[in-house]
Amino acid sequence: MKDIYGAPTKQAALAALDSLDAKWSVKYAYAIRSWRENWDELTVFFDFPIEIRQIIYTTNLIENLNGKIRKYTKNKLSFPTDEAVLKSVYLALREASKKWTMPIKNWGMILNQFLTIFDKRVRI
Repeated sequence: MKDIYGAPTKQAALAALDSLDAKWSVKYAYAIRSWRENWDELTVFFDFPIEIRQIIYTTNLIENLNGKIRKYTKNKLSFPTDEAVLKSVYLALREASKKWTMPIKNWGMILNQFLTIFDKRVRI
């Protein structure tokens, strides 16, 4: 999948999908068929410059956050009160937010591209 997401163009991504299909079609036929049937929707990110696409692909903030919340709640089969759940989620958010201080690589260039693409929507 990295070859698809990291492809420089939509055509190169399609070639990477063909290569993936040739290698894994027996084991993952349903997933590859789903990719082909939904190709236009799944490749919308190719409308953006490569720097923005890398952020879209590499930033799994929601999945990371869900993982942190699960880490803090999985050992409990039930919580005594709703407040106990909220406290546990708060602790998970606090832990996850510690890693949110890392700067995004090439942020200046990316911000400039966002300002160009989304002229009226991005405010500094």
